[in-house]
Amino acid sequence: MDLAGRRGGPVPQTTQAQHTERQVKAEFEKLHQFLREEEEARLAALREEEERKSRIMKEKLEQITKHVSTLSDKITAVEKAMDDEDTSFLKSYKNIKERAQCTLQDPELLSGALIDVAKHLGNLKYRVWEKMLEMAQYNPVLLDPNTAAPWLSLSDNLTTVTYTGTEQKCPDNPERFKPCVLVLGSEGFTSGKHSWEVKVGNKPEWDVGVVKESITRKGDITYSPKRGFWVMKLRNGDDYSAAGGTKLTLERKPQSISVQLDYDRGEVSFFDSSDMSHIYTFTDRFTERVFPYFCVCTNIDGKNFGALQICPVKVSVKNESN
Repeated sequence: MDLAGRRGGPVPQTTQAQHTERQVKAEFEKLHQFLREEEEARLAALREEEERKSRIMKEKLEQITKHVSTLSDKITAVEKAMDDEDTSFLKSYKNIKERAQCTLQDPELLSGALIDVAKHLGNLKYRVWEKMLEMAQYNPVLLDPNTAAPWLSLSDNLTTVTYTGTEQKCPDNPERFKPCVLVLGSEGFTSGKHSWEVKVGNKPEWDVGVVKESITRKGDITYSPKRGFWVMKLRNGDDYSAAGGTKLTLERKPQSISVQLDYDRGEVSFFDSSDMSHIYTFTDRFTERVFPYFCVCTNIDGKNFGALQICPVKVSVKNESN
């Protein structure tokens, strides 16, 4: 696999398309494998029920056969007694009558003896899809590899960004940041409410937030809301601030930051994800598309401070009936 493609950096279109095709096929293979395993599990459950109920019916049939055999013996004994002389039969009549008593009842079909077809077929597609949600992850924001600085590595699922320290060969397209080690989310917003959670861990330096689409992508960058940066940042392990120079005081070091955008109200808010305690809110007026923003900072020696990861959200299914 091409190194630049593997690391999420931009590559020539043909190589980029080939790498993307391989990833698409790999993801579908995971789905196919899940469906094959689910099919086999459900067929195994059907076979288990068939074997269990066949075993019960076999035991019931054996009981009936035993009773029939007992009855046949009694009939044979009575017939033999009747073949004796009349006086012998009459003398032993009372005893023969008792032996001829039989409590065998007509066989009845057992309740639940049939295969529970509804259990195996009822809402089958829905139940498989519902279970598929347990293996599927949904990320409200994905990273855009075409905006990633050449020194950044993105995970194959486009949710994690890491500084590599090595400049990858990639086209210097207008969307790409250089030399700043920045990357944007793949989807911009022009209305509505949106939120995402970024795992920052114990990284001593990082930047997360929202920026307008028209910010400069080349050369040095200066953070300020007037320039289209609504960003929270950390420096030196404990120096928190908001774009524009506002110092922030936090009671503890957050491991994850929740970014919440309300485009229509012009608000970008930051919270400590552990208890959703409020950290800071920008209030402004958005006039163009805005994008999630991520910076994997390094120290002056280019030391790697670890990755930033966009956290998945849990997907649930809600049934509604009229």
